[in-house]
Amino acid sequence: MPGSPGSPAAPARLLSAAYLPFAVGAVSLVTLGAFENRATGTVLPVVAHELDGLALFGAASAAPMITYVVATAIAGALSDRGGPTRVLRIGAATFAVGQLLASLAPTMVVFVLGRLLSGFAEAFLDIGLTVLIARALPESLRAKVFATFAAAWVLPSLLGPSIAGLIADHVGWRAVFLLAVILLVPSFALLVPSMRRTPVEPLGTWSDRQRTVARSAAGAAALLAVLTATGSAAGTTWAVVALAAMLAALTSLVLLVRRVLPSGTLTGSTGIPAVTASRGLAAAAFGTAGSFLPLMLTTTRGLSPALAGITLTLTGVFWATGSFVHSLDVVQARLAPTLRLRIGFGAITTGLIGPALIAIDVLPLVPGLALWALSGLGMGVVSPTLSTQMLALSKHGDEGANSAASNMAASLAGAVGAAVGGALIATQADDLAGWVFTAIIGVAVLMGALGFRFAPQAGVRPPAPVD
Repeated sequence: MPGSPGSPAAPARLLSAAYLPFAVGAVSLVTLGAFENRATGTVLPVVAHELDGLALFGAASAAPMITYVVATAIAGALSDRGGPTRVLRIGAATFAVGQLLASLAPTMVVFVLGRLLSGFAEAFLDIGLTVLIARALPESLRAKVFATFAAAWVLPSLLGPSIAGLIADHVGWRAVFLLAVILLVPSFALLVPSMRRTPVEPLGTWSDRQRTVARSAAGAAALLAVLTATGSAAGTTWAVVALAAMLAALTSLVLLVRRVLPSGTLTGSTGIPAVTASRGLAAAAFGTAGSFLPLMLTTTRGLSPALAGITLTLTGVFWATGSFVHSLDVVQARLAPTLRLRIGFGAITTGLIGPALIAIDVLPLVPGLALWALSGLGMGVVSPTLSTQMLALSKHGDEGANSAASNMAASLAGAVGAAVGGALIATQADDLAGWVFTAIIGVAVLMGALGFRFAPQAGVRPPAPVD
């Protein structure tokens, strides 16, 4: 009889009474973040044109990733010291302020400031939810909850770009950001019951490692800001000075990253360092290419914002599909993490060829976007694999720090990609041709191939527990 002495315990279920409140609240918040991401990506070309800020397009893309870097270090330390509840509250409040600032921005510079706050908010919400997963769910349910997070992107990906594009066309792009603030209220309210069951622990003292990481992350964010600002100036008469400053900032950033990320990250050392490196490579490959796709389609193919948003729809749908496949028990049992990562990175790298060829009019739109869908499928496998690996390889109490490092690597890589790509666009802003986007995506392909190379180190099995 179930529950009798000696009988095996019933397997935990994500939709059971014990875990359902958390699942509903967390998925609602992720859905909001997905809508904000898809909506912003859709209307950003419109914002840049209407605010006469095409030269700052790269800055607007990179801005959230700049503040994300330093915010992840702070959020990780706060989560490990005082639990995730406080971190989630700060994240929600900052999200509202950032969206309001973006919606009311009179200039592109002010809009970029709003995007900086959005990155801070995203970091706190991401880290808070990840640590809450580690504290609230058994390991057997973690892959499933990450799959639900990917599924939460489906509806925003299907409807978000179209809704955002229609709002931008008929009401104005500012209303898109106001809508995100309105949607925050019910989304966060659904998460409150689960947060109340997670105690807010007294804040302990910062460890030397946490202080070092926070200071180094602040330095990295400052260098990213310099990189982004100088990249935006690459199309001016100060181009030579701007490019020299970019090179200096990139060199300094590489040196500083050694203090911010786990030792061995840059060389892909086995375990947490390789997981962290792989997260960055995935962002550099898939994220960088995706951030420029709507601009590429509106510029080279003349598509409307709503139609260009199809790329974001494909991303969400196929990412969720890949994550669902990854969560299946048969996949978890039969495919080792290394093989899952190789399949995922292989799909990402192959799929990026499609947009690269669309940009130079070598491949028609439909087959090119079909290949982009393959990249989304691959990202849906890679992302939850890295998330579950990070938690499985982390010691108790280190989940926040390791999650912060993993997300920080993604943000650093994405920000560098956006800044460098934005600099190239700034130099060609007066006559933006398809080859510019092909060059950007070509670098992304190389990053995906390197992620494939690191798969064995990132996919290592955690050591068996000692009885």
